Amino acid sequence: MTLTPAMKDFILHWGEMGNRWGVNRSVSQVHALLHLSPDPLPADAICELLGMARSNVSTAIKELQSWGIVRVSRQLGDRRDHFTSERDLFELVRILVEARRDREFAPTMNAVSDAIECAKHDNETPRDVRARMEETLEVMSMFDTWYQQMARLPHGTQVKMLKLGARIAKYLPGSSG
Repeated sequence: MTLTPAMKDFILHWGEMGNRWGVNRSVSQVHALLHLSPDPLPADAICELLGMARSNVSTAIKELQSWGIVRVSRQLGDRRDHFTSERDLFELVRILVEARRDREFAPTMNAVSDAIECAKHDNETPRDVRARMEETLEVMSMFDTWYQQMARLPHGTQVKMLKLGARIAKYLPGSSG
């Protein structure tokens, strides 16, 4: 496999995007390469194509596997492990969103809930501040409940809803859409 300028740009941007989301740039670049590759790649090919040290590639692959977005496979006549990214883009996004929810959003909701409980039992937190924290948790919980309900819908229904976009409002009573 040879990387074209467009492929290099894609990989570099994916690395920058991942970095902005708090994911190591090397991890994101390995994922981008595997995402683009039509065939599973062994670690040494990943090292060569990205100009990365074997240790960085190994660490990146382990992290991507822990997220459930990279799998290992074997090929006849080759003792090396070969790696591929989740091919279904919808499933890839679902996995990433769920992981971010579990690692970031849910713990934040728990922390806000704990702060509210603490504020209820102290005499120092002003009532309007506690009300603002409660409003924050209420809105966060609403989004979380919505997300969990949408995640349980069949894949086909989710795709149809995404394609509807804002036009979905015309199906809601009292809504102008």
